[in-house]
Amino acid sequence: MSDKAEQNPYTTRPSDAGATGPEAELRAVETELSGRWPENKLEPSLDRIAALMDILGQPQRSYPSIHITGTNGKTSTARMIEQLLGTFELRTGRYTSPHVESVTERISLDGVPISSEKFVETYRDIEPYVRMVDETQPVAMSFFEVLTGMAYAAFADAPVDVAVVEVGMGGSWDATNVIDAAVAVITPIGLDHTDKLGGTTGEIAVEKSGIIKPGALAVVAQQQLDAAQTILKRAVEVDATVAREGMEFGVIRREVAIGGQLVTLRGLGGAEYEDVFIPLHGAHQAHNAALALAAVEAFFGVGAAAGGQLDTEKVRRAFSGVSSPGRLEIVRRSPTVILDAAHNPHGAEAAVAAIGEAFGFTKLVGVIGTSGDKDVSGLLEVFEPILAEVVITQNSTHRAMPVDELAALAVEVFGEDRVQVEPRLDDAIDAAVTLAEEEDLGGAGVLVTGSVITVGEARLLFGRK
Repeated sequence: MSDKAEQNPYTTRPSDAGATGPEAELRAVETELSGRWPENKLEPSLDRIAALMDILGQPQRSYPSIHITGTNGKTSTARMIEQLLGTFELRTGRYTSPHVESVTERISLDGVPISSEKFVETYRDIEPYVRMVDETQPVAMSFFEVLTGMAYAAFADAPVDVAVVEVGMGGSWDATNVIDAAVAVITPIGLDHTDKLGGTTGEIAVEKSGIIKPGALAVVAQQQLDAAQTILKRAVEVDATVAREGMEFGVIRREVAIGGQLVTLRGLGGAEYEDVFIPLHGAHQAHNAALALAAVEAFFGVGAAAGGQLDTEKVRRAFSGVSSPGRLEIVRRSPTVILDAAHNPHGAEAAVAAIGEAFGFTKLVGVIGTSGDKDVSGLLEVFEPILAEVVITQNSTHRAMPVDELAALAVEVFGEDRVQVEPRLDDAIDAAVTLAEEEDLGGAGVLVTGSVITVGEARLLFGRK
């Protein structure tokens, strides 16, 4: 093991104490994985994961794949794609990150996270080969690289008809990029991980567009001009076809509905899918749905040249069953408490717009706990107009921004009178609920946000599975 290893942020949760049986074995595996480089520490290379795939017999080539990158919306889009494919009776494997509560969420078969037993079994199966790679490489395999290898092996073992794979970070050198996906999906690109990916959306798009393989079809969300130009340049270089939201496909109409929204989507073949109910809030989720639909159409060969469309009733049924935990998720009423995993300004903007559209809060109190490697000031500035007060807190991982540092930034944005500090998340939520209940007119709410980890720990506190 490399002497550069450090504690992984995703291996300890408030619910870990007292685990027995399969859960105890899962915790033991997580502890082993915690000695490896975490996801926010990188040595950009595909050498290690490629070596592992070679030893395992190229499991990732035993099924077709749909590959997804972008800044925000990747997991929601992946879940929508998975739901659509499942409705059309294909067995799916889905690999997403980070997880909200349990590491097993990252590897799903037919829409269900693999069991603790299967997770442990898969790890133990590939562990000797991981060690072999560690011994031959200058840097040992990272946490994310090992999980990626596990996912690809689990999908081959299932076996799945199609894998839906979300990039961890970037694209070109991301460990997932050893697949040869015929369909590449690029969600909106914003500024995140700028220290590793670049300082402009155009620079970030260089890495993101690296998942577009020769001859593939790239399904691309609406982008900033420099990002769009970069993506198109990559497509030309590898002779790929590009389908652009707003041109070849898109959202035709949308209206707020009880529990979500009703949309009309235009597919790649020009056909319209009317009265599609999506039980998720926000315009961004409608656009994610359009991306997902176009990706599945591309996978099935529907397009401008081929024409046709998917069975509309199956499309409606698929979208009506979509869920996306921790994305404007309601976990309590009176006052309403919603969880949203926005962790950068781009994601916060989408959340703010959706909250304004879907919820009629007379007062909204924020509970905010962030990671230290994000644009925290930018995130706070986006949320400031909709939050009457904020309770600053800290999640349990070492990546969390220390509560005092976060509070100092919050005071700069909100002013001292609107900021309260509660280091423990449970205390912070209780304090926010108390502040919300002070609203005499009713209609107050609480928003827990700032990090996927913070939201995951809040879900545990509210007993969500």
